[in-house]
Amino acid sequence: MLRPAQHDVLVAYCPSQTINSLARGQSVTRNYLAASPSYMINCLIIDDEPFARELLEGYIAKIPSLNLLASCEHVFDALEVLQQQKVDLVFSDINMPQVNGIEFIRSLHNPPYVIFVTAYPNYAIEGFELDALDYIVKPVSFPRFLKAVNKALTILNTRPAVAAPPAPEFLFVKEGNSLQRVLFDEIYYIEGMKDYIKIILKNRVIVTYLRMNRIENQLPADRFTRIQKSYIVKVDAIKAISGNEAELYDLREKLPIGKQHKEALLARFGL
Repeated sequence: MLRPAQHDVLVAYCPSQTINSLARGQSVTRNYLAASPSYMINCLIIDDEPFARELLEGYIAKIPSLNLLASCEHVFDALEVLQQQKVDLVFSDINMPQVNGIEFIRSLHNPPYVIFVTAYPNYAIEGFELDALDYIVKPVSFPRFLKAVNKALTILNTRPAVAAPPAPEFLFVKEGNSLQRVLFDEIYYIEGMKDYIKIILKNRVIVTYLRMNRIENQLPADRFTRIQKSYIVKVDAIKAISGNEAELYDLREKLPIGKQHKEALLARFGL
């Protein structure tokens, strides 16, 4: 979490000439012009329209206090960014295929601050019910965008310093047209199948379009280990190691252990 010093203030910065020209002579320079801030706000764009993403990317590039981590076409790509990096602010469209922006934000555990940017004003009530900082209706002008950003920065400045939330005990994966929450405790192992993976859980199996290295990066390294090119196993699920095979609790099958992974696996158990 950001913890600005007592006298530091995060303010959006933009050259007065740019502001004045975009505002067409309106007296807005005094409200927005400030020294470049000391702290960066990590932000994320989610929009399925290329032009909309490019526009927001350009606006964000004009504001030194914003650091764009990623610009995502799909919520599933955004989810991976959120699971791997600290995001302070999300600019999200709403009407997107498969999972809309409101449903996506609602599905998150401890979501970051969000500003909805959409062509549909009728979603405003739902958006603010999720404590959205602002709701911008397309087309988006730079002065309107900057107003929303300054609102966000004011809140980020004044929020109390709190301890970082505990790491989540789950991850989300795509199954069909929905996001499924998968608890780490329920995972036995994960099997790679080229561009797909099969997640073996206590009560079901999920097959999803995802590569092994991507799912491995989303798992806590102290609880899961790669035992072979195509297998990631929860350490606590391993009952026995016999030769080049791992036997798991509650499962009759045995999984192969790759030669290059065996030494690291044995070290996990002090062997």
